Amino acid sequence: MATLLLPSGRALPLEIADSAGARRRGLLGRDGVRGALLLSPANSVHTVRMRFAVDVAHLDRELRVLSVRTMRPWRIGRPRLRARHVLEAEAGAMARWGVRPGARVEVRAR
Repeated sequence: MATLLLPSGRALPLEIADSAGARRRGLLGRDGVRGALLLSPANSVHTVRMRFAVDVAHLDRELRVLSVRTMRPWRIGRPRLRARHVLEAEAGAMARWGVRPGARVEVRAR
């Protein structure tokens, strides 16, 4: 488990999906997520067969937020140009955390 440092300086638990299988599985089959999930590399996601809505932040190579959107279950997101990572959390979390376009997050491995 890693740590996600938010623009506010707050730290959250972060799960990193950096293998093809882990990215494909993502949050499928779960009823929620503690903290956030980072898909890397990735530039798009889908919520087919998801049990809950998620906030999705597309990040560039420097972990700067390119876009943030909420996706309900059974949606397919378009690939985002320049995105190299996708950060997922429960719907509403990104706004509470201050994650918005232009902000930069940091990942610290434990």
